[in-house]
Parts: sequence; C-alpha cells; structure tokens
Amino acid sequence: MESDECEFDSTWEDEYQNKPPRKKICRRSRRNMCAAKDMQEFRHSVRNLDNDDDDDEPGHGRFYNLEFYHGQIKSSPGDVHIDEFHQKWKGQYHLLEDCHSYIQWLFPIQERGVNSDAHTLTKTEIKVFRKDEEAKRKLVKSYKLMLDFYGMRLVNETTGQVDRAPNWINRFWNLNRYSHNNLRITRILKCLGTLGLQHYQAPLVKFFLHETLEKEQLQCVKQSVLDYFIFAVLDKSERRELVRFAFNHFKPREQFVWGSGRMRHGRHEQSPRAASCRGRTGHPHNKKTTEWFPSLFCMPRR
Repeated sequence: MESDECEFDSTWEDEYQNKPPRKKICRRSRRNMCAAKDMQEFRHSVRNLDNDDDDDEPGHGRFYNLEFYHGQIKSSPGDVHIDEFHQKWKGQYHLLEDCHSYIQWLFPIQERGVNSDAHTLTKTEIKVFRKDEEAKRKLVKSYKLMLDFYGMRLVNETTGQVDRAPNWINRFWNLNRYSHNNLRITRILKCLGTLGLQHYQAPLVKFFLHETLEKEQLQCVKQSVLDYFIFAVLDKSERRELVRFAFNHFKPREQFVWGSGRMRHGRHEQSPRAASCRGRTGHPHNKKTTEWFPSLFCMPRR
C-alpha cells in the first residue's frame, strides 16, 4: 500500500527503526512541501554545531550579531542600540508592526532576510554566541519584547512556559490580520534553537497549538503553526509530542497530514502523555482556514 510519508520529515525515523521500511511519498496537494523542505534544511543546519571543529570562513571574520548584542554596533537602517530596542520599543506596536528591518537584528539566523544591512550567522559565531551568557540574556529580552507585541508573556524563564498577556485580545487581532508575522515567528523559533535557547521552542509552539486548535483563536496563523512552527523544534521527542497533540485536536482528523502514516492511521502506540491529551476538549471551526504562503517581501501599511 502506498504511503503518504513526507521525505523531508525525520520526526518519526527512529520511532519505527525495528519496523519494515516504507516508501516515503509526500502528497503535494496536501502537505506544504516547501515548508517541509525549509524546516528540514534548518534542522540540519544546526546539527552537531558544538562538536564541529570546522571553521566556515577564513579568519572567522567579524561577529556582527554578537557585536550588536554587546552594544558595540547599532542596527542598520535605523541606527538603534540593542538597549534602546528593549527599553523604548516595548509597547510601540505600530512601530513594531510597520518596521521591517529590526527583526533580522534581534533574531539573527543563518538565512538572509529582506534587510540587506543585517548579517547572517556564521557557524563559528553561533558556537561563540551559545557560550556567551550576557548575549543570551539580552536575546531573552528580545524574545519578551516580541511576545508582548503578540499578546503573550513568558511565565517561566526556566521552562519556557508561555501564556496570554493582558493585552491578548487586541494583539491577537493584529497577529491574525497581518500574516507576515508568521514569517517573523518562524524566524524567532529558528533563532532560539540556533543560539542555545532551544528550551523556549516547544512551549511557544504548544501555546500556538492550544490557541488555534483548542481555543479556536488565530485561525489565520494555524496553517503556519502546523507547516512551520512545529518543525522548527529541534528536539525530536518534543516535536513528536507536538505533532501528537495537534493530531488529537485537529478536526476533521482525516485531513491531518503532518504526522507519520502509522500514527494517523491508528498503527502508532501513543505515549501516556499524548494519550492524556485525548481527554481535553476543543472543537475548531469547520470554516476553511485561510492558507498562508511565505513571501519574500512584506510591505508596510500605508
């Protein structure tokens, strides 16, 4: 029987290591292949970086993103100091929405964004950043800044637990309206995983799954949560639990395409944690979700 496994999703590889191999075919008309490939490439790009002794550029070059987080250089364009972002931009929602050049500085990754003045991370810089506690502390401040913009708050810095902020109603409306924020959140998740704050990934994605599938909020974000956010999570066991949670709360279940074929067709033995999710309630809208496709440019509102 033909399988509908996705060749770009390694989430379930060792889950069935003692089972007969199945041919991997992804139905292009159902799962977003571009998203699956993008997230696979991201996960592979940060694999075993701490154990990699190869330098990615002669002489290492300058660590622009570390210099920015240490306050040695300012963002460009805009000429904003990292402390100014944290102290003066919080709550400036129109500025955070309409400006498109700051996100690449606050959340650098190995991929180039729309701001040509920002700098991509090098592998050497990533390894140095991961060991720099001061830089990571300021990165958490940047994360809190954006959570507030989206109507969320970091409840626990140790566990990464996220919850609604008091301003969630208005901020959810904005997030649901302007889809380029889906790109920003994907970048934030990639950055957190890349720069040593991996434990913040799964709680944020779990929050989005809870809001979209159980609370029926953020319906214009739901497709990105399923296609991108889940698969930005680097820890494979956490990624599996997120997919199981999504499967248990997605309606109609027969249209769920993001998990393994064995799981979706009832041939997967669930963990006790996943099984407990079945007891929760939640009935998403039958209304068709607006599909979101990433674009290269996000134009500011006029």
